[in-house]
Amino acid sequence: MAQEARILVVSSQAAPSSVRRALSAGAAGYVPKRSSERELLAAIRLVADGGGYVEPDLGARLVNPNGSPALEPLSERERDIIHLLALGYTNQEIGKRLFISVRTVDTHRAHIMRKLQLETRAELVMFALANGIIGPSAD
Repeated sequence: MAQEARILVVSSQAAPSSVRRALSAGAAGYVPKRSSERELLAAIRLVADGGGYVEPDLGARLVNPNGSPALEPLSERERDIIHLLALGYTNQEIGKRLFISVRTVDTHRAHIMRKLQLETRAELVMFALANGIIGPSAD
C-alpha cells in the first residue's frame, strides 16, 4: 500500500499570494524560513498525519490581508458604509448611525458600487465576505 507524498513548503516568501499559489498547486502546508524548529516540527507532523498547516500569521493575512488591494479604491467613509450595507442596514439606518443624510449615503453607495464594479447588494455582500469586511475574519 503506497502512501501519497505530502508537501510542506518552507520558503522565504511570506506574501499571501505566494501561500495561495503553493496551496493551489497542491501543498498541504506552508511555513516561513524564519519559523522556529518547534513550529517546523509541528507542521511536519501535522502534514505527515494527513492534516494541513499554515503558519498562523500567514494564515491571518490570507483571510484578512492588511490593506486589502480590493479595498484600496475606497475612502474610510466608504469602508464604513460598505460594512454597514453588507450587514443589512438600510440607507436611512446608515445615515442615522453615521450622522449623515440619506442622500449622502446614496452617493457613497453609488461610488462604492462603481469603484468595485458591483451591480447588486448580493454582490456587495459577497465582496464584503471575501475581503474580510464582514464574517468570521472581520474585527
